[in-house]
Amino acid sequence: MSRKRLMVAAAAVVIIGSGAVVAIGPAGLVPWSHLVTPVEHPRVPPVATTVEDLSSTSGTAAIPSTPVSTNVPTEPPPVANQTALVPGQSEQLRRDLPVSETDAASATTRAKVERSGASVGQPAQLYAPAADEEPAPYWQPPSSADERYGDFKTNPVKLVSEEPVSTFSIDVDTASYANVRRFLTDGTLPPMDAVRTEELINYFPYAYPLPESADEPFRADIAVFDSPWDSGSQIVRIGLQGYDIPKTTRPPANLVFLVDTSGSMEEPDKLPLVKQSLRLLTEQMQATDSIAIVAYAGTAGVVLEPTKGSERLKILSAIDAFAAGGSTAGAEGIRQAYTLAEANFQKNAINRVILATDGDFNVGITDPSELEDYVARQRDSGVYLSVLGFGTGNLNDLVMQKLAQAGNGNASYIDSLMEARKVLVDEMGSTIFTIANDVKIQIEFNPALVAEYRLIGYETRLLNREDFNNDKVDAGEVGSGHAVTALYEITAPDSKSRLVDDLHFQQKPNAPQQDSNALAWLKIRYKLPGATESRLIQQPIQASARTTFEAAPADARFATAVAAFGQLLRKDANVGTMTLADVQRIAVAARGDDTFGYRSEFLRLVQVAQSVAGLESLN
Repeated sequence: MSRKRLMVAAAAVVIIGSGAVVAIGPAGLVPWSHLVTPVEHPRVPPVATTVEDLSSTSGTAAIPSTPVSTNVPTEPPPVANQTALVPGQSEQLRRDLPVSETDAASATTRAKVERSGASVGQPAQLYAPAADEEPAPYWQPPSSADERYGDFKTNPVKLVSEEPVSTFSIDVDTASYANVRRFLTDGTLPPMDAVRTEELINYFPYAYPLPESADEPFRADIAVFDSPWDSGSQIVRIGLQGYDIPKTTRPPANLVFLVDTSGSMEEPDKLPLVKQSLRLLTEQMQATDSIAIVAYAGTAGVVLEPTKGSERLKILSAIDAFAAGGSTAGAEGIRQAYTLAEANFQKNAINRVILATDGDFNVGITDPSELEDYVARQRDSGVYLSVLGFGTGNLNDLVMQKLAQAGNGNASYIDSLMEARKVLVDEMGSTIFTIANDVKIQIEFNPALVAEYRLIGYETRLLNREDFNNDKVDAGEVGSGHAVTALYEITAPDSKSRLVDDLHFQQKPNAPQQDSNALAWLKIRYKLPGATESRLIQQPIQASARTTFEAAPADARFATAVAAFGQLLRKDANVGTMTLADVQRIAVAARGDDTFGYRSEFLRLVQVAQSVAGLESLN
């Protein structure tokens, strides 16, 4: 259901227990004692956010044995665990009170639900609205006008005679796809800078051949075929499949959840969704794993010291206790999370900080470049940083991308519980467990067979030619079982599709002396986890591999359709007369195996984009 269509139910939900009545409705949440005339009480502070505070509450309900006096004191007496829950009741209570659906219609209502103590072992708190308090307004979706994205230009066509070598870092992030889906679902086209085409392509799994061992964690799969948008050009598809660590042999995980609990996280698609997402990940932890939690708002602090994955109730209780409020001291939170991870560093484990935020840092270090520099200095410690982005309105995609890239991690955007399950359950291995660091790709094109080339996507991941052999230059990481895809569009010297003429006074390329059938030479550099020296894989890309577009592998054709979709959203002139209808036609024919339904969802998004594009320009 679109957030724009959420409405508040008129009927109230009434919960009666331990001498209290709680009414939930459009005007918020108001508890009364059924024996006492409602009176105004002072505001109750937010719920406790430390396990020590939680441990002081009972796990069972204490029901008063005597009636409550009708003589109301000046200060309300302490309330004994009126809705304290036994283990397992928290999730049932959340099902009974659909906070993320009906009550999500009012941010004020959601905040008051948090104050009521709807968490494991947390006592209920009495709250009555102040006399001058206005009724809560119906919730409206935040505007995306204040969201921040990095400004980048689409890769240009390059002449092989001038720049025969192309070098870039791999990118396994998928944040852009989920963010684009959010815009389209809400009935608008995304900003062009929100569309990173390679992240759209890499959102989907592909059936590339698996490598046989972790010592050589990649296998390259090459396809060359005619371009669907230009009959005079070809597409070179490079697919890398990462080694998939068996679950029975995966290393322990030493994780620190770094949670943004500032006031900007109050909306239903932010902190409530963060809590649900972290619960999903916690359920996947094994006894050998460790989880700690740091929270930050105006200040930062440790909420949960490192705790074994088998102590799930303790971890889930800490997660459930979060409530939003205050400013955003993100830099201080990051510092404390790294300190905690390093203090409990495990040599043979995956040591990772997982940051859940909307990226809206406004206290302490707020400049993206300064934050990036700080995180980059920490990566030598062996602690990785992954970023989970949430929410709309003030989403700072620029900061999240910079932090993830600098922190040897990955970035995902969580727009729904289904996406949280994809990232943190179905693809937990690729999100958490790294099989290779600083993965770089370099291609040298043969000037006798290729006159022009264009890398599709990866604009924010380009490297200098000399960076390829420099092991001190940072690049992207690949997780267990992850597939990475890169597409080049190439044009032959005698093609009528060439965009740049040969120079009159320059000598034309000589015929190749060796590897005469090679369009290009592919090189891949990577480091095994913990290693300081890189390894090299290289192989030719043969011209004889070229096929028609219809004869290309289904995975290659589907990836090309997704690439065309991204380029159309970015108003890229290089796709010629290609339309969204063409994207739909190609993707339908190449859908293939779709176990999780991701490709079917893509087809629906293309249909939505066609409808939206009919109402507004692609801008």
